[in-house]
Amino acid sequence: MLQSESITFAYDKVNQFLFPDIKLEKEEDLLILGKSGVGKTTLIQILAGLLKPQSGTLKYNGLSYHDLPSKELDLFRGKHIGMVFQRPHFVRNISILDNLLLSLYLSNNKQDKERAIDLLEKIGLDDKLNCKPDELSHGEQQRVAIAMAVVKNPDLILADEPTSSLDDINCEKIITLLKEQASSTNAQLIIITHDSRLKSQFKKSITL
Repeated sequence: MLQSESITFAYDKVNQFLFPDIKLEKEEDLLILGKSGVGKTTLIQILAGLLKPQSGTLKYNGLSYHDLPSKELDLFRGKHIGMVFQRPHFVRNISILDNLLLSLYLSNNKQDKERAIDLLEKIGLDDKLNCKPDELSHGEQQRVAIAMAVVKNPDLILADEPTSSLDDINCEKIITLLKEQASSTNAQLIIITHDSRLKSQFKKSITL
């Protein structure tokens, strides 16, 4: 279970945020909607353990992971959290397969090449295993970014604006892919976005 209460964060006296409480059971999905400037990226970075809230509590299965020492927090993130960034983070001069293997290595997980290849097959990119990121379309890069987040079988998948700049068809494909990957590993899925097209696809949503 992921649970937050009274989470706040401030960059300065002007940019201060108080976020709604979250209670997410195992295998539940959550859509967080919000316009630009309401703290969407800040919230997802807090949930991912990349930013520490100034006040409030955030627990995963009863563990206040923001209170962990730095190295233990890194290990926790590597084991439990998969992050789909708004702008995919690739090493541009290596293949997409090697990007997946590097993602496993950097998160202290076994470099399971068979798992990585199988995942790329599931997202329809098995014919581009050896392609470099810049040789792919925007939609293909987004699929690889999702694969990099889920290849380590995380318990929690966080996606920051995964459908930005996508048309309706590719938007639906990306959300279906995220849900399928979360379901296949019994993971929780949280999507933070301004994209109101997604609201009909989630039973549970909150608005910032």
